[in-house]
Amino acid sequence: MIDHLIAILILTGCFFCLVAAIGLLRLPDALIRMHAATKAGTLGAGLILAAVAVFFADIGTILRTVLVLVFLFLTAPVAAHLIGRAAYRSGIKLCPRTVVDHLEEDIAKKARREKL
Repeated sequence: MIDHLIAILILTGCFFCLVAAIGLLRLPDALIRMHAATKAGTLGAGLILAAVAVFFADIGTILRTVLVLVFLFLTAPVAAHLIGRAAYRSGIKLCPRTVVDHLEEDIAKKARREKL
């Protein structure tokens, strides 16, 4: 029964990693690609790490796995946000279908306030 759970966790994790990889290839601009990589990639890696913890089932491995998962879930969104802002400010082109650009509005407001 445990072997089936481990197999399901690994296969599901691999599926999400595959979805992240396909998203990197197929999505239209850097910001959307980064979203796919962080969301699906983090979930895939988390499921594979959960399978490792279930397979070894000793307290040391479980503790290390939990610490890696916490680190991964805390740092991936923050890093993606900062990389996205840096990419935007460096002048990457957004997808033509982008309707609202909130960051451009915020930057314009900040520039107007600094002029005053």
